[in-house]
Amino acid sequence: MLNLTLSHYLILSGLMFSVSVVGIFLNRKNLIVLLMAIELMLLSVNTNFIAFSHYLNDTAGQIFVFFILTVAAAEAAIGLAILIVLFRNLRTIDMDELDSLKG
Repeated sequence: MLNLTLSHYLILSGLMFSVSVVGIFLNRKNLIVLLMAIELMLLSVNTNFIAFSHYLNDTAGQIFVFFILTVAAAEAAIGLAILIVLFRNLRTIDMDELDSLKG
């Protein structure tokens, strides 16, 4: 049976964070993909908190995860609401078309 150590979780979290950063920098067109990359970044941070909380036998990291998940859910809801309003007004979610909103 495979014994998972702290380094396994940290490597997984680092890979998830790297994928999300690459997703943000490579995809500047689609707003939905940008929101998903930000959510993946928050999940990688949560993985770090859970891993350290488990290996240090401290529940503080798990409590922080609940707060981060609450903020992430609110951020996703607000982001999708803004996305829906932008699509209704402009009929596109292309980031290049959104520069017309600059005041």
